[in-house]
Amino acid sequence: MWVTTRFLSSVVHRAWYAAHPAGLFCRPQLSSLPELEPRYLQCTCCWRSRVPVAGFETLNAALSSTAEPCKNVQAGPLDSCYTSEQRNTILHLLNTASLAELAGVKLLRGRKSLNIVEYRTKNGPFKTLESVVNVPLVKYKSAVTVFNSILNPEREKKVKIQLVKFIKPDVEKSCLEDATSIVSIVCGINKIAWAHMDRAMTVMDWQQLECHNFLKGTYLASAYLNDVAAVVALLPPADFYIIEKSSISVQNTTLFPIMAHMRVVEAMLFALLEPKSPPQPNLPPRVLNMMRAAVGRHFGLMVGESRTSGAQMVRDLMTESVTQKFPRINFPKDMLMKYRDTFQISSRRESGGEELSDALLQALAFYELLSESSR
Repeated sequence: MWVTTRFLSSVVHRAWYAAHPAGLFCRPQLSSLPELEPRYLQCTCCWRSRVPVAGFETLNAALSSTAEPCKNVQAGPLDSCYTSEQRNTILHLLNTASLAELAGVKLLRGRKSLNIVEYRTKNGPFKTLESVVNVPLVKYKSAVTVFNSILNPEREKKVKIQLVKFIKPDVEKSCLEDATSIVSIVCGINKIAWAHMDRAMTVMDWQQLECHNFLKGTYLASAYLNDVAAVVALLPPADFYIIEKSSISVQNTTLFPIMAHMRVVEAMLFALLEPKSPPQPNLPPRVLNMMRAAVGRHFGLMVGESRTSGAQMVRDLMTESVTQKFPRINFPKDMLMKYRDTFQISSRRESGGEELSDALLQALAFYELLSESSR
């Protein structure tokens, strides 16, 4: 019986392999204990070159082939891909550009530009294009894209943004142009910040106040009113008060407590800052909303639909105020001394002045967008 079973099993196996010759390995039909024959795999790069695969004993070893190698596997050294003039142009920018200028290069926005500055500060200027690949987060393919972007910078089509489209409620542009100063207000999780700026782009007041009753248990109206009223009492007089309108999606239910918090503070600011007298038809509202996303797009701080931190940009603006003859913003010296360490960013600790930076950038965006829409 055992001999019969063994014989029938051998016949069945031979019949199966005869009907299914394809696969990674196949067995020759004329042997009781056949050896594995090599089969071929296609190159996943070009799908034309065939790479022979050996038996089981060599599957874990490095594959070697006498077949024609795929020409698309590796590119040449970076320095040999560019002319001498092109290499000098690329290295000059990478060695001399500021953090803000590097962020304007394709693929260098964010941590990569910071890594380049830190690397060249520690190791000296880049001498070859190959050395750029040693920078953390900069790999071969991304380096090629960066180099090509430096040699052929993309001319971004700047969309003309109409300020009045991002200001609510609707106000005539002529009324906005007549404003001599504004106060930009930004609400955070536990603080409110504001920036008072005039038409000459001079910061006259720039502060923030801790609000200890925010997001503490239930939204107790009297506690919220005390904190918001304390902020309003410190705000300087201005023609308009611009309150940041956050872009939190109502569909994200996990952020509903934050959204409710923002809306409560916003409503109280509107109620406390508007004049108590009945509104007159010829006078525009004094309290306005400005979309947070519009400010982010104006300064290039948007990643998809989310806005990144503007602390680094504020640091650059503060530096420009003392190094350039005509800076974008004029800061008093005592204000620079007060906030010189507020916007420091490190890998361990994020900037502690997010609300301050957002309030300042909102005020600057208001005047710059108003000026651009008037041209």
